[in-house]
Amino acid sequence: MVVRETCVAIWDVLHPAVMAQPQKEDWQQIADLFLQSCNFLNCVGAIDSKHIPVKKPIRSGSQFFNYKKYFWFVLFAVCDANYCFRYIDVGSYGSSSDSAVLGHSAFGQMLNNNELDLPGNTTLPGTTYPAMPFVFVGDEAFALGEHLMRPYSSRGLSIARRVFNYRLTRARRVVECAFGILANKWRFLHSPIHLKLETAISAVKAACVLHNFVRVRDGFNFEDSLSHYLESPNPSGVRGTRHGAAVRDHFTAYFLSPHGALPWQLEAI
Repeated sequence: MVVRETCVAIWDVLHPAVMAQPQKEDWQQIADLFLQSCNFLNCVGAIDSKHIPVKKPIRSGSQFFNYKKYFWFVLFAVCDANYCFRYIDVGSYGSSSDSAVLGHSAFGQMLNNNELDLPGNTTLPGTTYPAMPFVFVGDEAFALGEHLMRPYSSRGLSIARRVFNYRLTRARRVVECAFGILANKWRFLHSPIHLKLETAISAVKAACVLHNFVRVRDGFNFEDSLSHYLESPNPSGVRGTRHGAAVRDHFTAYFLSPHGALPWQLEAI
């Protein structure tokens, strides 16, 4: 009871202070930092999900039983380039796919309904057309959309598409690093959580807001992010939209243009 009440109190007090929903000016600052540190324009967040191992919830059947034959619930997160969580959703079934977790989350619904107060479309530097939207970046488990970029399929890629995948990976990896810092700082995430499901979810939520609270005060050691215990959900194929594909193609063309290319990108792929 003490653990549960303490974790709930930590979340209630710190969430509005260190994980408040960004406004338009905040999204613009996030995008500026992604450009500075990851060289991806108009990026306002990296998204990913991780499985949190937990003892079998009472009367849960197979809902929390994932493809690796363990009991888990899902931590879905949106991360900025400072390795801070801007949004989390905790507690989805371990059998759920990344795309399903995103779709059922409040963040996913706001994204689909254009309710996140993202900045308006803007032309990329050195171009006059088209006006490009601000986007989140994720892996192959998420569906491609106007505001959500994922890599091209890895089969038979052209140089241009390989460059895009490289540039996207540079931005997307910050959420992996954030999960690594989280797990290595809050060590209870390195083994199955032996708490009731509701208490375990509260503990993970408390760890996430404490992560943000400590992040700006404790600094960051890159070695902390090289490995972590959190498992990735099983990737599954999902379809995207035509408009999303067009946005991705425009980014791809820009990353090979004189204004958008990086000197080392062809060597990196």
